[in-house]
Amino acid sequence: MKKEISAGGVVYRQIGNDFHILLIEDRYRKLAFAKGRMEAGETIEQAALREIKEETNIDGKIIQPLIINYYQFEHTEHGHVEKETHYYLVEALSDDLKAQTEEIRGVKWHGASDVWAEHNLNGYENNRGILRMALEILGFLGEEDEMTV
Repeated sequence: MKKEISAGGVVYRQIGNDFHILLIEDRYRKLAFAKGRMEAGETIEQAALREIKEETNIDGKIIQPLIINYYQFEHTEHGHVEKETHYYLVEALSDDLKAQTEEIRGVKWHGASDVWAEHNLNGYENNRGILRMALEILGFLGEEDEMTV
């Protein structure tokens, strides 16, 4: 069985007291996080930062790991594939957004106070826990918040 490792992250920036979360709009018009496959010779962390840079033009710094998702799928060429995706909380070190239009439709900063509702409307259900974890770390969600994950 083939194993595929991907990495990416929840990218944030802080301007004064305001936090923003970077979401991509994928080719299916869904909101998601920048991520992609690890290439030969790079670490998982390097893959995460490279994919974020390639898809969004943002340089970042990993703050901490968030979660690793494991799942399996059938690939038309390789058959049964075991997938492992590593997500990190990443601080943006640059601000010049530019979407890699060959792979995604767009990229946009979302206010941290609004991103949960926006993601729930048009994001992937399996990414909600990742977003929730990032928002909790950044201090925007607490145990008492009545948010559906």
